[in-house]
Amino acid sequence: MTSDTHPSPRRRLSAPARREAILLAAGDVFSRGGYHGSSIDEIAQAAGVSKALIYEHFASKNELHGALLDLHIGELFARLGASATLGGEPPERLRRGLETFFAFVEERREAWRMVFRDAVDPEVADQLERLQVQATGLVATLMATDPELEPSDDPHDQLVVEMLAVQLSGAMQSLANWWLEHPHVPRDDVVARAVDFTWTGTERLREDRAQGPGRTVRSPARRAAADWRSS
Repeated sequence: MTSDTHPSPRRRLSAPARREAILLAAGDVFSRGGYHGSSIDEIAQAAGVSKALIYEHFASKNELHGALLDLHIGELFARLGASATLGGEPPERLRRGLETFFAFVEERREAWRMVFRDAVDPEVADQLERLQVQATGLVATLMATDPELEPSDDPHDQLVVEMLAVQLSGAMQSLANWWLEHPHVPRDDVVARAVDFTWTGTERLREDRAQGPGRTVRSPARRAAADWRSS
């Protein structure tokens, strides 16, 4: 028997490649079973490695889950950041940013499901709270690229922009979660409704800014807010 008949030795993966394989398997397992419904045993079996090898890379299931969150959200924020650098008028930037966001949700449905399906779980709540803060900060930063929305030195104006960023960020996350359960709805329709909703909210703020320091608050809600601030 010649040496040509012997099987080639299995190539050993590098540590970074093994870590990537574990993360890929963990993403599949977590997306199906959720955080508490998944075990390190299942992840090890899916990755084709031992539990001991997983613990060489991640100290706990919580750390592994957190690494996955960082990976997915890092990818999303990178896409949004690249979209923001393209410039354009505010309506164009808004639509492009929302298209980028919902394209990620559509292309990476299981990743998005994994991120938010355990939102009420106390073991991952801190990670998701950190994500919410990052998302709000990103929305506020994108809003600041619009000269009519950029916060002034007035603390109240800065607070208003922050509150609007929190609302818009939460609304888009909720719409994305709804879309997971209604995948038959075309992405263009989801983006169109998101643009309408978001532009309506920011348009009110533009109107207030256009009035200048002595602006009047037209809507009942804004009148009530103004009365409360002056009381």
